Amino acid sequence: MENFICIQCGTQFDETAQPPPSCPICEDERQFVRHGGQAWTTLDRLVRDHHNRIEDEAPHLLGIGTEPEFAIGQRALLLQSPGGNLLWDCISLLDDKTIAEVNSRGGIRAIAISHPHFYSSMIEWAERFDAQIFLHAADREWVMRKSPRIQFWEGTTLSLWDGLTLINCGGHFEGGTVLHWPAGASGKGALLTGDIITVVQDRRYVSFMRSYPNLIPLGPAAIRRIAERIEPFSFDQIYGGWWQANVLSDAKAAVARSAERYLRAISS
Repeated sequence: MENFICIQCGTQFDETAQPPPSCPICEDERQFVRHGGQAWTTLDRLVRDHHNRIEDEAPHLLGIGTEPEFAIGQRALLLQSPGGNLLWDCISLLDDKTIAEVNSRGGIRAIAISHPHFYSSMIEWAERFDAQIFLHAADREWVMRKSPRIQFWEGTTLSLWDGLTLINCGGHFEGGTVLHWPAGASGKGALLTGDIITVVQDRRYVSFMRSYPNLIPLGPAAIRRIAERIEPFSFDQIYGGWWQANVLSDAKAAVARSAERYLRAISS
């Protein structure tokens, strides 16, 4: 019995004797099945030829990503806060070096994840660090490895500790969530967004999609909801789901003008 991991999206499944017949996350229109067909690995196999890159993205914000690139290539963020560390989003690979590095910085109190494409090996991480997992209940169907460590929350916001707040924006996924970090950006506030709000190549802007690989846009109601949900929160920076996918100043204005530009584009 093994917890098989989908090679395309990096999601770890419940224990089975044989690999699952398919990955529902990859068969959904927001993702895709790899061109060579469905394939699987395990954490033990992944550790043999991959390692984690660990480096600071900002003060009190540690980036953790896998090399060579695996699955969709995202990196997680360890937010270090006085009341306990929060792992934002997750990656598939967890090895002894990563465990030691995270423990040296105070471990993990809880894990919060923006949407199912980043669920990866979240149960593995939660068990190693004795952490709780916060997922929005609207995405419950996409959990492929069940655990009592998962707390499904409902509604628009969930307050954590030290002013940290999870905000349900929807959009890319119905349960799509961003994290407001009021102490980020030297007290001006930061948003950690995965790709619920995605940082594009022109760092003056962000964008929003239902599917990024399949180029399916969101409609105007979804865009307005995202803008409305984050409006009450102050933030000067955004940290997206990949290395250097960050807006490091004037981020709230960047979201506003990006939403306006997007709505103009789809209405013309």
